[in-house]
Parts: sequence; C-alpha cells; structure tokens
Amino acid sequence: MNTVQGRIRKIIHIDMDAFYASVEQRDYPDYRGKPIAVGGSPTGRGVVATASYEARKFGVRSAMSSRKAMQLCPQIIFVYPRFEVYKAVSRSIREIFYRYTDVVEPLSLDEAYLDVTEDKQDIGSALEIAKQIKKAIQEELQLTASAGVSTNKFVAKIASDINKPNGLTFIGPSKIESFVNNLPVERFFGVGKVTADKMKSMNLHTGADLRALSENELVKHFGKMGHFYYHIVRGIDHREVQPHRETKSLGAEDTFTYDLETDEEMHKELDRIGNTIYGRLQKNKMAGRTITLKVKFSDFTQITRNQSFTSPISDYDTIVEVAKALLSKVERNERPVRLLGISLSNFGELVLKSKKTKDPDQLEIF
Repeated sequence: MNTVQGRIRKIIHIDMDAFYASVEQRDYPDYRGKPIAVGGSPTGRGVVATASYEARKFGVRSAMSSRKAMQLCPQIIFVYPRFEVYKAVSRSIREIFYRYTDVVEPLSLDEAYLDVTEDKQDIGSALEIAKQIKKAIQEELQLTASAGVSTNKFVAKIASDINKPNGLTFIGPSKIESFVNNLPVERFFGVGKVTADKMKSMNLHTGADLRALSENELVKHFGKMGHFYYHIVRGIDHREVQPHRETKSLGAEDTFTYDLETDEEMHKELDRIGNTIYGRLQKNKMAGRTITLKVKFSDFTQITRNQSFTSPISDYDTIVEVAKALLSKVERNERPVRLLGISLSNFGELVLKSKKTKDPDQLEIF
C-alpha cells in the first residue's frame, strides 16, 4: 500500500485535453469543430506540436511532419503557436491547483501531479477535488481536462488517459490489482517498443503475465528495470509528488533483444531513439545545450560521451547527427552493443524567433 505517515496517499494526475489546440479553438471560434494543428505549415515544413481531436480522428499526432499530417487530413488547418498565451493559461491552471494543495508537480505546461492526501479545504475526497478542479478549469478557462485519481503516481497517470477527452477515472485501492493485471505491457512506464517486443516474444502481454515472474527472473531478462516492473505490477509505486520539480535531463534508451554489431543497426536505433526524444522535447517545449550518448556493451561495461553547445537545441537532425558522431568516437573494440541511449540536459527554453529565419514556419530557439 502506498502510504504517507500511515495514511493512504491520494494522488491526482491532471492532463489537459489537446491543450494548445484547445486554446486556439477557444480563442478563435472559426477553428471550433475543425481539424487544426498547432505548429507546422501548409508548405510541408515543420512538425505538429499538438493536434485537435478532430485532426486526431484522421491519425494526426504530435511530432508528426506537416507533410504527413496533410496526407492524412488534407483539410487540416495549421495554426502558428502562441507559447506566451499557453504559458499564461498554464499559470492560471496551476493557480486552480494551488487552491487545494501546495504539493503540485508540473510535468509540462499541460500536465501535473497533485498530492491531496491533506487538502487545504478539508474536502477529504480526492475524487471530489478532481471534480472541482475540472469544473473550475471548464468554467473559468473554457477548457477541458482529464483526471486520474489513485493512491500512486503510476496508476493515476494511466487512469487520466482512459476516458479522454474530459474524462475522470478513479482507481481505488481494491481495484488497483485488477487494473494493473489487465494493462498491456506497452502501457507500463519504462517499457519502450523494443522492450515491449521482447516481452511479447516471451509471451508476456499484460501486467498479469509480468506478475507471474519472480523478481529475479525479471531482473535476469530486463536488467535493473526488472526491480521496478516487479513492484509496479503489484501496484506499488512509492515515488512522491515533487513540488517545484525541475527537469534535470530528458532522454530515452533501449536494451535490445539482440546485440547490435554494425553501424547500420546502431544508426537505425539512434534514429528511432532520437525521434522519441524529439517528441518529448516538443511536448514539454524544452531545448538542451548538452547531448549525451550512452552505450552499454555485451560485456555490460558502459560508457557515456557528450557534446555541449553555446545555445540550446531541440531539432531532430542535430540530436541524431551528434549522437552518431559521438558513437563514431567510441572505441568498441569489436564489442557488440547491448543498449543505446540519448539524453539532453542543461536546458534552455524553446521560443519563437522574432526575426526572419530561413524557415519561418519552423519553431526555432535562442
């Protein structure tokens, strides 16, 4: 049981619905009910930062190229981002959170954890607090949010995504076991595509399948993450909500089902990992000055290499090109590679350049 001072924790995860697109549809009635994409352009340049639900019905997603978005939805409307507006709205949302608790951990402009084990208004019910927050956001800001309520961060976050948009899902202590048992393995934190494919090749498809393995077996097959999987499939997550959370680094990595031996194989994986990081940077509107490559060999030795820049970067091409350049400097000595990872740190802020650039439709940084 997830407790604090002997009491069961009450955790809410709030996730705004298609945040940037919803703000645009709120402020500009002509966009309402239409498929719009914030970011990108009709010239095919740039990428989608957020798509409205009308656009998502056609398969348009964040971090997708404008060209691909137009192929899926020819009638899509591209909207130039207004990040200062989104930040202002995000501050208003957090002010609503702080009416109920000071233990708020923002994950991005549109997402946060709240610990309401002790709430300022002595309401006592996390479900009721979530209802009131959703109502306040809708009445005061004319936006909708989805909420997940449970006793830990892992379950609350997954619950918030179940009934989007404008959803509210409560997973109480007595329901956590069955809820986690039925989760597909790819929904678990820390399970990327490669790991999910490995699990499925072992006939592990759900939380219940993972639960059938001992902790030693999970560690044997999945390394140190096996400890985490062992606890999480039992609904155990002791991570606390961290107020004033500051992200130190953002990255992604994968342990492969077979060791990589050729540059071609490694470059393909770096392309994929770089795409994951790029999507996360876009979602969180972040840019980093330091790129770090992580390499673990088949003999389990591990090295990192990094390169720093004077200005923050967030574009996919630079991230991947630098990672590949760093890899070329690694002395592999014919050792196969078991794991690759890329991370960004030393963060700056993603903003729009006011002066004319070579690509005026692409988000830039300075």
